[in-house]
Amino acid sequence: MKLSSMNYLFGQGMKNIWTNRIMSVASFCILSVSLLLIGFTMLFVANINRFVSGVENKNEVVIFLDEDVDSTMASAMENTIKNIHNVESVTFYSKDEALEDMKKSMDSDNADQLFSYVGEDNPLPDAFRIRIADIEEISPTLMDINRLDGIDSIKSPTDFINILTGLKRFIGIISAVILLALIVVSLVIISNAARASVDIRKREIAIMKLVGATNTFIKVPFFVEGMFLGAMAGVFASAVTCIGYSELVNVLSQDMTIWSIMSVNGFIPMSEFMVKLVIGYAAAGMVISGFGTVMSTRKYLKV
Repeated sequence: MKLSSMNYLFGQGMKNIWTNRIMSVASFCILSVSLLLIGFTMLFVANINRFVSGVENKNEVVIFLDEDVDSTMASAMENTIKNIHNVESVTFYSKDEALEDMKKSMDSDNADQLFSYVGEDNPLPDAFRIRIADIEEISPTLMDINRLDGIDSIKSPTDFINILTGLKRFIGIISAVILLALIVVSLVIISNAARASVDIRKREIAIMKLVGATNTFIKVPFFVEGMFLGAMAGVFASAVTCIGYSELVNVLSQDMTIWSIMSVNGFIPMSEFMVKLVIGYAAAGMVISGFGTVMSTRKYLKV
């Protein structure tokens, strides 16, 4: 196809937007709402996963050592534990450190009274603090660690971890179902809107076919029209999402006490996803609207 023909068809597509401005506005609004629903759902799911991951990172396994484990044995055990699969980090936690931390966590009067009975002997054991890389595999990891000599006991939030991993799987399944449902519903609504827009121009299409216009010649202006409306809807949805998400985060972040209790460091910052958001919105809007509009012309091309 010649460049002059492409310029003409592109111009016709842009002209059709204004000529059929009522349907263009309707398609633009439907596209924008559909993109916003999908976008905000994805942001909600991403933040939920961030919160769950933040709680996962706070989990810690403590291994208490036998009293007869000296510094040489403890150093050898530390090296062995570091080489166990799924162990992210190992920190030696001496009984003196544990005693000092216990004193700091208690009132001075109660601490003095309690430790007056203990005397100079430290009853607390040495220990290792261990970070697990993947908490879903914590059980086999603890079994490997428990086979080592010199271990008195292991303190692990296994029940909490099981609940957390179950919650993570549940959120993943529910979010996938919701996103899929939203995408399907959006495609149906957008397709119907495009079909209605094309339907009011069926006589125009029939006349063009009768005078010898090819299917491609007829489809290109509709494709250009759909692509442009999709791009505009994507830009508009991006702006609304950025403003709305920023305001929502500001409101929810005014009091971080509840988030600190839940071990949540904060929401996903706008800078992390803004560029991807704009590109994703625009690309999705252009593809869905452009091809949806072209697909809606097929039945009118059979003249």
